Amino acid sequence: MTLVPEGLGTADDTRPDDLSEEELRRFWWNIGIKIISCLTNDAATSGMQTILLGLYLPSSTPETIFTPAFLDGFLDGVVEGCKRVGCVYLSGETPQLKTKMIPGRLDIAGSVFGVMPAGVAPIDSSRLDAGNTIVLVESSGPHENGFTPLRKLAESLPDGYRTKLPSGQEFWEAMNAASYLYTPLVQAVLGEGIRPTAMENITGHGWQKLMRSVKPLRYVIETMLPVPEIFTFVESHLEGGAETMLSVFNYGAGFAFYTESEQDAERIVLLARENQLSAAIAGRVEASLSREVVIEPLGVTLKGDSFGIARGV
Repeated sequence: MTLVPEGLGTADDTRPDDLSEEELRRFWWNIGIKIISCLTNDAATSGMQTILLGLYLPSSTPETIFTPAFLDGFLDGVVEGCKRVGCVYLSGETPQLKTKMIPGRLDIAGSVFGVMPAGVAPIDSSRLDAGNTIVLVESSGPHENGFTPLRKLAESLPDGYRTKLPSGQEFWEAMNAASYLYTPLVQAVLGEGIRPTAMENITGHGWQKLMRSVKPLRYVIETMLPVPEIFTFVESHLEGGAETMLSVFNYGAGFAFYTESEQDAERIVLLARENQLSAAIAGRVEASLSREVVIEPLGVTLKGDSFGIARGV
């Protein structure tokens, strides 16, 4: 079993000031999904099924935060997210912290309690090894990470958050897209008897998370999923090119499975499709003297010596 605390960060600050009531409600609905994603996707990386979830929503001035659009949109999003994941929402606390919070702002955080399915050992990356196959599962956009550079970019755009992408979608809408919730897919994979050697939620630090295991391994990506428009738009405005994008954002891949056989990888791709998600057999794990991720289609190599996060001993 596990207890996971997590916070949303600044995703709820990324919006124009002139949203209509309907736009604001939609914005908060997506934020509700995002906090469920923060909490439950992390738990899912070890195979945990979230069963209970509580939230912590402190603010300086609750009367300016808990508007009808927030109460309807955010709480509806949270409840919908819990339904998709299959967990119970236990409510939470909404303290007023006048001397500690910026007026007009709130923090969004919480914790989840999860358990492993009966008879299944937690997936802890201890079996991850050279020869494994890598499966990547699509993201809907930034999910919950990289919002500091995104907010900074919005300040420099002529129309700010209202700037239109080539498709016509506004920048804030693409940033705010509801995150994908991977718990149902993970449980489907485990329910089929597949035992991944590792699973990773690709969030902060982008594709560096693919080498989260402390083991000295090389992760070679040969096939990429389609990159959402928001990332190509941001890449055209920020310095650093693809390497910077891959080091910060999920760049279209929100979750990774590692399997001992390509047959298991193929089954995961099919199970993803059954869960309305696109996935692809993306590459392989190789022996190495140090940790690194090699993205062959882009000619980018991310080195582990600049990535201090590691899972395992």
